[in-house]
Amino acid sequence: MSGLFIDCPTGLAGDMILAGLLDLGVPLEVIESSIDAIGLQDKYKINIEESHSLGIRGLKVSVVALESDPPMRLWGDIKQKIITADFSDVLRDRVFRVFQSLAEAESLVHGQPLDKVHFHEVGAIDSLVDIIGVCAAISYINPSEIVCSVPCVGRGMVNTSHGILPVPAPAVLELARKHQLELSFDENCPEGELTTPTGLALMAVLAESFSRPSSVGIRAIGIGLGHRSLDRPNLLRICEFSRSTPSSDFKDGLVWQNLVVQEAWLDDVTPEDLAGLETQLRQAGAIEVVCQQVHMKKGRQGFNLLALVAPEKSLELRKTWLRKGFTLGLRERLEGRWVLQRRLGSIPSKWGPLKAKQVRRPGGALSTKIEHDDLLRISLQSGQSLEDIRREASLGIGEFSPEQDWTC
Repeated sequence: MSGLFIDCPTGLAGDMILAGLLDLGVPLEVIESSIDAIGLQDKYKINIEESHSLGIRGLKVSVVALESDPPMRLWGDIKQKIITADFSDVLRDRVFRVFQSLAEAESLVHGQPLDKVHFHEVGAIDSLVDIIGVCAAISYINPSEIVCSVPCVGRGMVNTSHGILPVPAPAVLELARKHQLELSFDENCPEGELTTPTGLALMAVLAESFSRPSSVGIRAIGIGLGHRSLDRPNLLRICEFSRSTPSSDFKDGLVWQNLVVQEAWLDDVTPEDLAGLETQLRQAGAIEVVCQQVHMKKGRQGFNLLALVAPEKSLELRKTWLRKGFTLGLRERLEGRWVLQRRLGSIPSKWGPLKAKQVRRPGGALSTKIEHDDLLRISLQSGQSLEDIRREASLGIGEFSPEQDWTC
């Protein structure tokens, strides 16, 4: 699976993200069908234009409201439409969390009850189209991870429905505070509002991190253009990427895999509780979970619990740690490993076929190992020792029969 890198040198806006995803190849029908699912048929039109910004081509998206007398849509009303819409569970969750984050930010900024928030940023038709459209496009692409660069907020003042406000808008600051996001206040950024509440809310929910990938292979690029004229190209680039493979002298039979390492130190759990959490982490997708004792503050004996997980499953595992575990926080870092190609199969024996795993070593040599569970089963059934069974069963290793292709 590939990931997405959202490069936003002139900020984040919902229409620019949507335009970039369309330029990346997401069909318009995917977006419109999801928007129509909450009852907005014939209430909007999406205009898509191929255009240029200071010589750089891309797509520009405009949302046209077709309602002669648009209603004042409250967050409470929108929430019910999202809950009852014909969405997949994943899409519903994404749309709900983006709107919820935006509504909470505006509620705090303006001192209004959450369900009574009726600001234009949530109720306006263009925000509905941008948020649902972007979430639907992401669900269509189904990336393994989303990384976004630190957005530039701009400077100066902006004219809003609440009057003239300083840049960044109060809701942008509140979103950054709540989600602990970095913002760029670089004085070299153009004047004006570059990062909007809608754009930041989308990335706050959808992106795993706000950084730049250190080494990736680019597969495709989508360019979303903004509507304002700046002193530089006003664009957002969405790069579909695969993590590149580090160089090594070992090529034959070795494959590089990216891994996420998640760990926490726990000093207030019983061994039984810890064993239960380890099981839940494995069931949620952890490749492996290990635990070791550590000496913590105030002389307490604790446990260092560490899990390895593939990047595309890291979000689900993170939820397991924090929903079902006992920690108040979680450390996480990206690492990798070299793995040998392997395949499953069986070998013949006097007890019948035994499951085995075959590994291809650098240089092409093959090594085969009989699954311990099968050896233990025969030992319990026959009363013979594991050592005797392993010795006799190994005679059939040369007749290994593969049952799948080489994999990692």
